[in-house]
Amino acid sequence: MDILNKISEHLQLGDDEKVRIFTKEAIKAKISPKEILNNGLIFGMDIIGKKYKAHEIFLPDVLLAAKAMYAGMDLLRPMFIKGGIPTIGKVVIGTVQGDLHDIGKNLVGIMLKGAGFEVIDLGNDVSPSEFIEIAKKEDASVIGMSALLTTTMPFMKIVIDLLKEERLIGKIKTIIGGAPVTEEFAREIGADAFGYDSINAIEKVKGLTGMT
Repeated sequence: MDILNKISEHLQLGDDEKVRIFTKEAIKAKISPKEILNNGLIFGMDIIGKKYKAHEIFLPDVLLAAKAMYAGMDLLRPMFIKGGIPTIGKVVIGTVQGDLHDIGKNLVGIMLKGAGFEVIDLGNDVSPSEFIEIAKKEDASVIGMSALLTTTMPFMKIVIDLLKEERLIGKIKTIIGGAPVTEEFAREIGADAFGYDSINAIEKVKGLTGMT
């Protein structure tokens, strides 16, 4: 529908006010919240993701598009809650204990939300036990961990070891990433996936949750 194309187009332009206006129009036109989300907001963010991956746009463009997406989501969220419509999955993310870097983690959070996931962002310097506790409390299917310091990478293994102890391996999947992190390290510690950048991380999370 033309109105959904307008939502997508203005999201890609980072025009949050226009996205808000056209989302309201779509709601008034009785288009379902799920259709507005999938064919308007997420469709637009998918294009942003592909352009970012191809280096056609840059981080500020992604952040503007994300701001526009949130403008539409703010209008849809009450309708999803009222209708009991689930998100496609719930992901807990954070930078591991002792590490205060969060730019990459924040970008992954933005892209996950743009893909339709519910994201619980724990911030930085997150202890292994907090990752587990919040994932259990929120019934999340994935824990995403980021590290920029080699000295903090061992905390990723501690999280996975705790999951093993609590017999949650398989029920809660893990993905790791960050500048010093490698696919080989992910295999060594038993992580389910490794994301080499934000776009790849989203593809991997979709795979872990059966959305690809």
